[in-house]
Amino acid sequence: MTLSLELSERWMRHALALAARGRGLVEPNPMVGAVVLDTQGNLVGESWHQRFGEPHAEANALNQAGERARAGTLFVTLEPCCHHGKTPPCTDAVLRSGVSRVVVAMADPFPRVAGGGIAILRNAGIDVEVSVGEAEAMKLNAPYLKLLRTGRPWVHLKWAMSLDGKIATSTSESKWITGDESRSQVHELRRCVDAILIGRGTVAADDPMLTARPPIPRAATRIVLSTSGELPERCQLRSTARETPVLVMTSHSNRGKLAGWEADGCEVLGLLESDNGLSIDAVLEVLGRRRMTNVLVEGGAAVLGAFLDAKAADEVHVYIAPKIIGGTRALSPVGGAGIDRLTDAFSLTDVEISRCGPDIYVQGMVAHSQSEQA
Repeated sequence: MTLSLELSERWMRHALALAARGRGLVEPNPMVGAVVLDTQGNLVGESWHQRFGEPHAEANALNQAGERARAGTLFVTLEPCCHHGKTPPCTDAVLRSGVSRVVVAMADPFPRVAGGGIAILRNAGIDVEVSVGEAEAMKLNAPYLKLLRTGRPWVHLKWAMSLDGKIATSTSESKWITGDESRSQVHELRRCVDAILIGRGTVAADDPMLTARPPIPRAATRIVLSTSGELPERCQLRSTARETPVLVMTSHSNRGKLAGWEADGCEVLGLLESDNGLSIDAVLEVLGRRRMTNVLVEGGAAVLGAFLDAKAADEVHVYIAPKIIGGTRALSPVGGAGIDRLTDAFSLTDVEISRCGPDIYVQGMVAHSQSEQA
């Protein structure tokens, strides 16, 4: 059975929606969804990769379909794997199922796959079509693709501010600028990342926990950057380090100042310094080696500015409250060196704007030049 392009795209959109359910649970694996149709075009199986280390989307969907998959069509958002990892090769499951056609949104650039899965299926006589819904699939798995391409995680910047662009009053009061709905959405965002990163100033000013509420089994690592190695003797991060991981990054020369934090269960790393503090490149290299796929940078202004100055941001989440704070000494959200000319300002693409209770939520991707993406 051959489906029209319109029907193929519709079923692939459904598979992509299924894939997105794995966000925050499957990393560093990609999010993958699969749909199985019988010979009459009826849906007989559907699933997604639900958790890292568990069966992949194709195996789940084909198991659900059983004999009804024979001579049918499999839609899958990423090329089926062809190697033994934590699970058997998905190509084996596809071949056993007896499907006659496989529609793939995009090839998998992972070195142990990289076209090999498609080749195995075609060599077995299965009709394989590639690139249906490719743009949407690449957008869905942009963090996975970046980690493979660069060895670095996808960096989300997040801040909350007033209508006049302040993240705190002139006396450093910041709780709470935005409403309950925005803060609840931030907790959802925290549930989908591998790490949440702040600087020394935020620890001292806000004493945050940086956990998602309600708690989840796969809690994000909490990261603090402190070039000087100076951090409060008592704070929530330090006191809960044995329950939820804390990683402190400091300069090599100041690592000894954090012996107490290390004794309380925190991991302390000494890194290279740049002219303006810790090297953001060095920070991201460490996180990439640990196969962290998504990192949420929550500020404050100095840290957010450092990531933008280093051209290391990929996505921005901004919550704007309908409040006016004023004050020349009140902080704005982004510090650092900034830019001198408006033509050099960072631009966002794929911008989405929505209401979040009384607040406005702005989300978009940071536009990068081709040389930066290489």
